[in-house]
Amino acid sequence: MSRIGNKPIELPKGVTIEIAADAITIAGPKGKLISPNFPGINVTQENGVLNVKRENDLKTTRAFHGLVRSLVANHIVGSTVGFSKLLILNGVGYRAQKKGKQLVMSLGFSHDVVYDEPADVTIEVPEPTKIKVSGIDRQRVGQVAAEIRAFKQPEPYKAKGIRYEDETVRRKAGKTGKK
Repeated sequence: MSRIGNKPIELPKGVTIEIAADAITIAGPKGKLISPNFPGINVTQENGVLNVKRENDLKTTRAFHGLVRSLVANHIVGSTVGFSKLLILNGVGYRAQKKGKQLVMSLGFSHDVVYDEPADVTIEVPEPTKIKVSGIDRQRVGQVAAEIRAFKQPEPYKAKGIRYEDETVRRKAGKTGKK
């Protein structure tokens, strides 16, 4: 029995849902998202509540039950509120700035790192050492944040690099010296 799949999803005001055999279209004030639907999974809408049920107990159907519910719930939240991730640059001289549709980062390399902003995600630089990635699709926001972080991951000795706001970097002790 899927605990996640059985939870009902409350629809906020301003969100419209179109349920088809192979896709679920969610449109809200921030935008429109399409979530896949799989065979054996039934999504029903009653009185402003979405329910996700499965037709049988096959292994693949059970696996898709919670997945479909999570995807639909994330798309509902994304189309109404949106998602965002905050990245922090830690290191001497590490800076970021926005030039048009490009994110230009100075990360201690011999050249600046330039990252082009995708069309479906917004990148903001509220401070020179902070980057905010936001959008309506949770997966795309996480993917873009991971791509930016991959330019300079935090190292364990001085914790220099790009890290998520809520990430803790495990520090290692350096050399103990000559004895």
